[in-house]
Amino acid sequence: MQKLASSKEISLKLSIPLSTVTHYTNLGLFKMAGRRGNKRLYDENEVKSQLAKIRKMTSEGYPLRLIRDKLIA
Repeated sequence: MQKLASSKEISLKLSIPLSTVTHYTNLGLFKMAGRRGNKRLYDENEVKSQLAKIRKMTSEGYPLRLIRDKLIA
């Protein structure tokens, strides 16, 4: 079952800045699962999985744009 969380909830639960959640969404690294009013909603498990991949690749020296290309391909 999908557990949906807002940008703010994702930021707090995963200890990342809200601006990072927004930036990763704008780059296409995080996919929105929907909206509730004006709030973006995310599948919490999907975001956790993506964030783990992003962190691994950034630690290996990959820039975000290359990470996006690899994860979306």
